[in-house]
Amino acid sequence: MEFLPPKATPVRKPTWLRVKLPTGDNYRAVRSVVDQYKLHTICESGRCPNMGECWGEGTATFMILGNICTRSCGFCNVATGRPLAVDWDEPDRVARSIQRMKIKHAVLTSVDRDDLPDGGSIIWAETIQAVRRLSAGTTMETLIPDFRGITDQIDRIVGAAPEVVSHNLETVRRLTRQVRVQAQYDRSLGLLRYLKDQGVNRTKTGIMLGLGETESELRQTLEDARSVGVDVVTMGQYLQPSPNHLPVQRFVEPEEFERLGAFAKTLGFRHVESSPLVRSSYHAERHVH
Repeated sequence: MEFLPPKATPVRKPTWLRVKLPTGDNYRAVRSVVDQYKLHTICESGRCPNMGECWGEGTATFMILGNICTRSCGFCNVATGRPLAVDWDEPDRVARSIQRMKIKHAVLTSVDRDDLPDGGSIIWAETIQAVRRLSAGTTMETLIPDFRGITDQIDRIVGAAPEVVSHNLETVRRLTRQVRVQAQYDRSLGLLRYLKDQGVNRTKTGIMLGLGETESELRQTLEDARSVGVDVVTMGQYLQPSPNHLPVQRFVEPEEFERLGAFAKTLGFRHVESSPLVRSSYHAERHVH
């Protein structure tokens, strides 16, 4: 795997990226449910800095289809390798945990399963439907992979009708090959356009900052996302999960996030989240309205 640039001088993490350690009754309650139902969360697998805050509020982003990904993105802490067999009981376990936690807005994501003929789309649809059966009042966001652009697989998610369908561009066009490796910038844009063409009411994407992109490239990425009808955009600081991942090129000042957020609003996005600690699912309950 080749990354650009190959080396970078370590950059000291600034004070605005400090977060509180997880604690509190709600945090422990979520921890208990996740453990009891043997669930995976991107909060843990992705080492999200907001886990303490979100779990403390009784919310979590559930990761389905296991915790081993068939892709090897340079930014992601989820393990890469040969995934285990599909767990057909997983949709019911996720739905029961959401019901038990009385979640009003659930976020579902998954690893990439390029090893499966259906890309994992059947489990995706069954999980959405299971949540609907047990928690009819729960709204959902589905943060989906690109399914290699295969529309039959994407259609299963569209047909299950989650309130928000999200797919992350993650970075600017120039850096996509190094950051996302097996993904393609235009394929992701095409997926986001297809979702809108199929009648999805609210689409969403996320972008990481600090990987070596320029502000003008970020503005172009925002324009590209809006040009295919994306409604919600999130922007946050990339944090290197381990020495084996892409290095942080710079820590972006909060003022730059504010400036980019203001620019995004001028483009017509319905909702914008832009600050250093923002992640795709941060304040996700706000994005459905």
